[in-house]
Amino acid sequence: MEERLQKILAQAGLCSRREAETWILDGRVTVNGHAASLGDRADIRRDRIQVDGRPVGLSEEKKYLMLYKPRGYVTTLKDERGRRTVADLTQGCGARVVPVGRLDYNSEGLLLLTNDGTLVNALTHPRHEIEKHYEVRVRGRLDNIPRLEEPMEIDGYAIRPAQVVILEQDSESAKLRLTIHEGRNRQIRKMCEQCGLEVRRLKRVAVGELPLDPALKAGAWRELTPEEVAYLRGLGAILQD
Repeated sequence: MEERLQKILAQAGLCSRREAETWILDGRVTVNGHAASLGDRADIRRDRIQVDGRPVGLSEEKKYLMLYKPRGYVTTLKDERGRRTVADLTQGCGARVVPVGRLDYNSEGLLLLTNDGTLVNALTHPRHEIEKHYEVRVRGRLDNIPRLEEPMEIDGYAIRPAQVVILEQDSESAKLRLTIHEGRNRQIRKMCEQCGLEVRRLKRVAVGELPLDPALKAGAWRELTPEEVAYLRGLGAILQD
């Protein structure tokens, strides 16, 4: 059965549909030896589909991982600047998994990875706003912390107000639990910058109601339990309604 190429690539666990569109536009995808175009359709059982010269096959066994991403790693599978990537940390998982969302280079904490492209698309589509929870150590204008809960514009986009709880505070710094919904690029750091606050440490501690496993050390991963996978699938189903 013919399907759109971006759907085929996502279902094969290679990337999200949006990323697949970028790959097609960049000329990285071919069908039967010819460069693909947006809108092209193919049949994975009949056509020879390749990404960067490597064949795309039928979906492999689904893998769902929870990684404690350390600082100093980029949330991508390959970095043109030669930096360490999260793919370096998950090489032994037995599948090619992709990150669900992003966590910037200097941030740490919970990162989900999977080869279930349908789930990746459901959880990362721009119209979906999943709560993400962080512990953030800040210093600077501590009197401005309440401003983090006010309406704010980041990169020309009006974000939903964050939820902020002060966990610790002294005269020099404060530790916050901060909940955001959109997860735009470097959102928390840009929010803090607007309020005169410097982020000293940023750690994602939960996605929705799924917390970072306290037994995981930085750089370690484990497979999600069936209950955790069911929770994410249920969340994805709700978002797609």
